[in-house]
Amino acid sequence: MTIPATPGGQTKGTAVPGAVDWDGAVNAWHIAGSVFRMGRREWLTDAGWQQAYDGGIRTVIDLRNPDEVRRRDTDPQVSPEILAAFDVVHAPTEDPGNSEFRELCVPYLNDPASYADNARIFPGNLARVFRAVAAARGGVVIHCSAGRDRSGMIAAMLQDLAGAGEDAIARDYERAMRGINEHHRVSGIPHPHERYLPEEVLAPLLEARRESLLRFVRGVRTQDFLHHNGVTDRELTAILAKLRR
Repeated sequence: MTIPATPGGQTKGTAVPGAVDWDGAVNAWHIAGSVFRMGRREWLTDAGWQQAYDGGIRTVIDLRNPDEVRRRDTDPQVSPEILAAFDVVHAPTEDPGNSEFRELCVPYLNDPASYADNARIFPGNLARVFRAVAAARGGVVIHCSAGRDRSGMIAAMLQDLAGAGEDAIARDYERAMRGINEHHRVSGIPHPHERYLPEEVLAPLLEARRESLLRFVRGVRTQDFLHHNGVTDRELTAILAKLRR
């Protein structure tokens, strides 16, 4: 059963420009056009999925590895009928079994300084994500676990394609980093590797990551990277249309 659409916008009631207030969503943000990003989808409630649907979302692209895709006891129960209204595409950005990747990204991809290595080691994986955006039905939400680095890497490349500019790309990464940091502050479930960072710790970390992020964007040259890795002109046109819609 599909969800009947009702009027409504994705960001109504949010205090920060670009923030998305789908109920239950963690670290959810607008990228460009009809493309969004967030943390793990299992955090959304029935009401959150309804809000996403009302905002035009029809496709969810999951960047996580297969062993990460599971419901936790603390996640809300969601109606199968609601979930059936969305296409879910699994497109991991990495192979965690790759020994070089494991050595470079410990305990996981958590810093833009490693984005270039991710793109170098797994160019086909990244190209597959962009093909999924090109083929997506309706609006798209891309997510990983925290909504910070795997989705941040893809978001930066999408913004690069859209011509967003370095300040906007860096600003949006900072928002996502602050967003998941705030989640660590209020969540009653400790993360196995991360904790809430006070501002005096977070601010210099953000500055270093800004430089790494922009170095990645300048070096990857997204359109050239996608062409080199088999994304066609037709697919690129479809991606750009979503980023401008």
